Amino acid sequence: MYIAIEGIDTAGKSTQIAALSKLFPDAIITKEPGATSLGIEIREIVLSTKAQSKRAEFLLFLADRAEHIHEVIEPNLEKRMIISDRSAVSGIAYALTQGTLQKQDLITLNDFATKGIYPQKVYLLRLTKEELEFRLSQKELDGIELRGSEYLLHIQEAIIEACKLLNIELVEIDANLKIEKITQKILNNINSEHLS
Repeated sequence: MYIAIEGIDTAGKSTQIAALSKLFPDAIITKEPGATSLGIEIREIVLSTKAQSKRAEFLLFLADRAEHIHEVIEPNLEKRMIISDRSAVSGIAYALTQGTLQKQDLITLNDFATKGIYPQKVYLLRLTKEELEFRLSQKELDGIELRGSEYLLHIQEAIIEACKLLNIELVEIDANLKIEKITQKILNNINSEHLS
């Protein structure tokens, strides 16, 4: 089973990934972007902001995604549980927000990069505006977070749209809940999948 934990900054993805890695010790724990040696280099290029074009930046992320699918996802898809911190869904969500590419182009290019391999389920840790703004006020902000809560909430809605475009099952979970409760909800959903 290949699942992805999605959510905007401060939603608690890393915390849930850590909890799930203990519950599924044999699982492959991975992330997008930057899970491969090539991906680390691509991530550094993107963060250096050398790419002047949004399209160039998007294509760099696609290159990372293609390598990730080839190196990590595909070899383990049939035999291991795969838990990913973000996925193609995030990439499409950010691209939708920028509006530089048509929706069909986004899907076609991602289908090419991923060979049509996407998470079977996406768990979205969903934040309210109030909770997001409180969490942002408690930390030093990175470049994305400095764009503000409205931008991040727009990304959150775009994650939902991306799942619909890719026809991926989406499970929304209230990120305001206690950490253990969120973990339990994810676990219950995974277990119900195995039983069905």
